[in-house]
Amino acid sequence: MAAASSRRRAGEKKDLFHVVHKVPAGDSPYVRAKHLQLVEKDAEASIVWFWKAINSGDRVDSALKDMAVVMKQQDRAEEAIEAIRSFRHLCSRQAQESLDNLLIDLYKKCGKVEEQIELLKQKLKMICLGEAFNGKITKTARSHGKKFQVSIQQEMSRILGNLGWAYMQQNNYEAAELVYRKAQTIVPDANRACNLGLCLIKQGRHEEAVQVLEDVLLRRISGLDDDKAVARAEQLLGELCPTTHVSSPLDIGFSFTEEIVERLDLVMNEWMPFRSRRLPVFEELDAFRDQMAC
Repeated sequence: MAAASSRRRAGEKKDLFHVVHKVPAGDSPYVRAKHLQLVEKDAEASIVWFWKAINSGDRVDSALKDMAVVMKQQDRAEEAIEAIRSFRHLCSRQAQESLDNLLIDLYKKCGKVEEQIELLKQKLKMICLGEAFNGKITKTARSHGKKFQVSIQQEMSRILGNLGWAYMQQNNYEAAELVYRKAQTIVPDANRACNLGLCLIKQGRHEEAVQVLEDVLLRRISGLDDDKAVARAEQLLGELCPTTHVSSPLDIGFSFTEEIVERLDLVMNEWMPFRSRRLPVFEELDAFRDQMAC
């Protein structure tokens, strides 16, 4: 009786250990990798065991994603990119979206702006075709251990914001402005408004920039961190001065309207051959393109 009670307490203690340290139970390569990562804090050894998990088919979805995250933390982003490209075919369809998000972060860390832009455009294409979120209008996301719902509109606005930032890295402020303006019509955000203001400043359109930034100062636009956005808006307004726009190589040979069609491809017909599959939010994109083309 005492022995059984002792074993039960030991089992409960072991279960509590897994809960506290957020490691799975068992003795597989993936479990060993997570233990090395989270308990022993041995990143390099955990990468070795994540590789073993992938090669043995042990929780490949999680192993590949977790290994890429650890590699990024170890400044091995290039290796993480190659790992995802080489082994994502072993992962389930449900894991592909999160792998894309990881790749976008890795491209950003490595300064691979062109690759980042192409992948962001591909994600927008999937939304336009109704292939994102497994055809649903919301999905469950996780941040800092908490679950929350994300709508198609929120996801599209987020992707457009990332695309705008990527264009800014190329000094392509006209394309970035267009993307940010569209993102703001879907889900307004104070941080993106600041980026829009910066785009306008870089183009020497200071009066328009002031209007956009004042909306942030007066808290007319919501954001994840209003105080930081307000501080940034104040800083940008304080730095306003005449600026010469630096043309990007992407600007050469393109009119503004051609840039919209060529670089963003948000509403091109070849992206959406089956209009019946499109979500309602994208019907407004056609009107937006027509308006900009006038």
